[in-house]
Amino acid sequence: MFAEAQAVLFDLDGTLIDSAPDLGAAADKMRVDRGLPSLPLAHYRPMAGAGARGMIGVAFGLTPEHADFAALREEFFTNYERCMTQRTYAFEGVPELIAHLVALGLPWGVVTNKSARFTGPLTRAMPLFASARTVISGDTTPHAKPHPEPLLEAARRLAIDPVHCLYVGDDERDIVAGLAAGMATVSATYGYLGQTADPSQWGAHATINSPGALLQLLAKA
Repeated sequence: MFAEAQAVLFDLDGTLIDSAPDLGAAADKMRVDRGLPSLPLAHYRPMAGAGARGMIGVAFGLTPEHADFAALREEFFTNYERCMTQRTYAFEGVPELIAHLVALGLPWGVVTNKSARFTGPLTRAMPLFASARTVISGDTTPHAKPHPEPLLEAARRLAIDPVHCLYVGDDERDIVAGLAAGMATVSATYGYLGQTADPSQWGAHATINSPGALLQLLAKA
């Protein structure tokens, strides 16, 4: 299966980049602006993969069903836009992983649920993404993950059959989407697993605990 990979696709936050510091800072500013005490990053990090929903949940204990959630979400988005490249960095080993894929001639890309409002500026600001062949945002297609359509769109843009694509992500919805798209799937356990996640139950074809482990997986194929 991995030996047949002709392209590698990745989730973004929690898989390629650690954006938790900026996401947490955007939410924490909302607390401080309201006279509430600041919370440490450790509170925000486990929920970083859930985006605004996760950050607002940590900061205020509110869910999307709350009447104030929509306004708080837009405030969070505005804060995040202003700081999203200040503390975000690639996970250790990711630049080497990407360089190796490029050296192998394997095209790679990103499929994220992050909206293009943020994905575009963020990926343009980070040299890591200069060699990415495609970047699919959460609003690029009518559906977001766990629907397979964003992954299928990435495969179309790469002109590679989905069965020859490998998808790597740190959330169950990544694996669900990858499997539904007919791709080989790898769960990344070094990202944002949340508080109750159990990657062993996701059904991925393989699991890695560091970016470099993907190279070992491909080398063994």
